[in-house]
Amino acid sequence: MKIIGKPRTCRLLGDDSGQTVIFVALFLGLVAVGFVAFSLDVGNLFRAKRMAQSAAQAAAVAAAQQLGTNDSSNEQAVANAMAKLNGFDTTLATNPATVTLTTPNTGNFTGSYVQATVSMPIKTYFMGAFNHAMATVPISATAIAGGGTTSQTCVCVTNNFVLSGGSTLNANACGVFNNSSASGSISISGGATLDAISLAGDSTGWYPGITGSGDTINVPVADIVQGVSSTCTAMTPAPPSFVPANCLNDPGTGWLAPGSYPAWGPASPGGTICYKSLTVGANGRTTDTLNPGIYVIYGGKLHFTGNPNLGGNGVFIYLTNGASLVMDGGVNVNLVSGGATKNGGGTAPSLGSYNGLLIYQDPTDSSAMTYTGGSSSFINGGIIAPASFLTINGGSSATNLQGGISVKSLTITGGAYVKALVDTNEGSFTIYSAAPKLVQ
Repeated sequence: MKIIGKPRTCRLLGDDSGQTVIFVALFLGLVAVGFVAFSLDVGNLFRAKRMAQSAAQAAAVAAAQQLGTNDSSNEQAVANAMAKLNGFDTTLATNPATVTLTTPNTGNFTGSYVQATVSMPIKTYFMGAFNHAMATVPISATAIAGGGTTSQTCVCVTNNFVLSGGSTLNANACGVFNNSSASGSISISGGATLDAISLAGDSTGWYPGITGSGDTINVPVADIVQGVSSTCTAMTPAPPSFVPANCLNDPGTGWLAPGSYPAWGPASPGGTICYKSLTVGANGRTTDTLNPGIYVIYGGKLHFTGNPNLGGNGVFIYLTNGASLVMDGGVNVNLVSGGATKNGGGTAPSLGSYNGLLIYQDPTDSSAMTYTGGSSSFINGGIIAPASFLTINGGSSATNLQGGISVKSLTITGGAYVKALVDTNEGSFTIYSAAPKLVQ
């Protein structure tokens, strides 16, 4: 008997041995599409991240430039504008970008720096199909720009600053600032040395070329800045209370018995006394002493003559009504402000709010002050004389003067050694470079 089998076509239709291959092929195709989609989204996010970084950098630099004008009111506006130019628009109705400006307060970026953070939700093409939370991904970037330095002022000059004749100004813990816009307002010559953490001025014409042969400037190049928009201003104290009609005549010019070395000043430490003028060390006296306290010189001259060992510890001197200060050549003066370190150690008696300040001249007075010291002079305390010209001349030997200085014009010459100390009475100033730079 002949057995007739199924037709070939039917056998093929009923054979399922190749279905696994088809499903595997479809699965691998889907996986491949998923990887392609994922790579497209990841690439798009990386591109957005780079754009965000560029936007943050541009925003930070623009804000820092605005900060340099001492007008912070437009910082946010210019930062937003720069972010928009780089693809991050803060005005969009849907998913707008945000630009956040902050002031760094840690690490190396304290002072006149601006930190800009730019962020915006970025829409994905495929990730959202697998995970709804991935439909938009927040992208952010941060940049810091500026380059300025906030310096504690220890030398603040309104007009001219001259350092010459082998003299040294040591201000290695604070800044030197000149408010003048004149091109020759800062001059260093004659083998002089300047040590400071910053040197800045309003003028744009003094650097380079402020030094001659043999001069030394130990200041970081980045902190030597011209055309600074800010200014230094000393914090002037309240004048001491006194009655002009009760001011005493100069007791130091009269004849005293040989060997008599008086002590001038208040009867009790920390008190106030007013002299029309005061001469210290006259008629050969070598050890006149100023008692601790507050001295008002009203209209006359505070004169230290050329004898040694004159002065006192815990002293504050207020010059007013045209009073002036003169220290003769070679005089060895010992003057220490309230609460300051005495020559040889120890602390001078306290004078409360006048601690750290030695000489304060009425801001309406322009009488010049001259100090020509000797080799053993020691002056520790700040000098504030906003309208005065101060000349410090070391004579034939070094002069030791420690403290902050705020005057109209300052000349240090003749081998003088001045150590300018950080003094809260002198205030602070901020250096902004003409073109803020991206630092991080």
